[in-house]
Order: sequence, then C-alpha cells, then structure tokens
Amino acid sequence: MLEGKTIIVTGAAGGIGSVTSRILASAGANLVLTDVGEAGEALATEICAGGGAATFVRADVTSEADVERLVATAIGIYGGLDGAFNNAGIEQHSKPIEDLALAEVERLLRINVIGVFLCMKYQIRAMRRGGSIVNTSSGLGQVAIPAAAEYIASKHAVIGLTKGAAVDAAPRGLRVNAICPGIVNTPMIQRLTDDPEQAPIFEALKMRHPLGRFAEPEEIGRSVKWLLSDDASFVTGTALTVDGGYTSI
Repeated sequence: MLEGKTIIVTGAAGGIGSVTSRILASAGANLVLTDVGEAGEALATEICAGGGAATFVRADVTSEADVERLVATAIGIYGGLDGAFNNAGIEQHSKPIEDLALAEVERLLRINVIGVFLCMKYQIRAMRRGGSIVNTSSGLGQVAIPAAAEYIASKHAVIGLTKGAAVDAAPRGLRVNAICPGIVNTPMIQRLTDDPEQAPIFEALKMRHPLGRFAEPEEIGRSVKWLLSDDASFVTGTALTVDGGYTSI
C-alpha cells in the first residue's frame, strides 16, 4: 500500500508514533524517524532487522534548522519525500487556566503548533511528486474538558493549520489531513489506570466512550496509514476522529 514511499514520522518513540511506524514499515514505506531523545534509534534498528527500511534522525521540531535538516536527510537517503506523520507533541499541565504559567503555555504551543507548522513548511516544499501529510490533533481539537485549556487550544490550532495547508497544497497534488484520537491505551495511560487513585477517573472516562473502551495504538496507526495511502486519494482538509464515539455525545 505504501511500497517504496518515503515517510517522515515525528514523535516516533512515543506510544502512537512507534506503533504507527511499525505499521507503515510493514506496508513497505521507507521511514525517517525522529524524536528529541535517542529512543527512536532502537526502533529504527528493530524495523531494519525485520526487513524494513528506517533511519533515525534526532531532531527538535521547534528548531527550524533541525526540521530543515530532517527533511534534507530524508531526501538525501531516499531521493525524495512522499509523506509525513507529524505526531510530536506534549500533554496538558492539568491546571485551570488561571493557574497556568506563561512559560508552560508557550512551550506547549511551540511544540504542538509551531512544530507542526515548521514540519509542514519544509515537507511541502520538498514533496515535488505529490503526497500526503497527516498531523496529530486530538478529540480535544473538537471538544473541551476542564484543566486543559492550553492543550485544547493547541489541538484546535492543529486542525486549523491542517485545513489551511490542505488548501494551499492542493494545486500541487498534495493532501493534508489531521487525525483526532480519543484516549489511547498507551503505556502512559496504562500506568495511570494501574494507579489506585487514578483508576476510578479513567474507568469513568472509558464508560463515556460509546464503544466502552479506549483505543489501541494500532487502531490509530491503521487510520494514519489509510490517510497516507492512495486509498484516501480524495480526502484532504479533514480531521478524522478516531475516538470510539467520545466526541459524539
């Protein structure tokens, strides 16, 4: 489905990023994985050991120089760029808006919003032969909960950037979409649900999902794969919600 296509994955070491990278590799993509730490190196090694193609480049998505270098590396190794999964981001500080420090908000917006902008800026410049970009927003890019205003704002902004970029890039045959996961059963969420103090909160959240459970990372990854593939050839400017119905009620 993605045989021979070169795809950048940011935030590749995280729960959704690592699982999605494996899914894209199994579909035949050449991957350029990036994260701020070195954990992505082991993932690239694992993918290559399994017969896939993956290269790790340590980069900070808030650094324009790092992002430019990341895209140039993808082109230098694989000869071009066909897609990207812009997944790097951080969570809210779990404070009401009046208790947030300006520095906390600025850092979150810089990673979650400016990082997506910078990635798309250089990715779209490089994608000369068409292609597809998927940005990670959230169910909270469409609704709100208490004590998460800065995160909610950032994920609404990702949807806005996605729609604007989709219109700008369409004449060049490029598609730009967002994925909006609900709560995903990543190691971080599993740690919280195993905590006796947090478990009742997350059990109540689970019951607010009409499907009665949280998403598995593979379910998000398969949705990303579809948006990156030619099977979604007439889909652009869309925020695809994959949340078990959470935002529908």
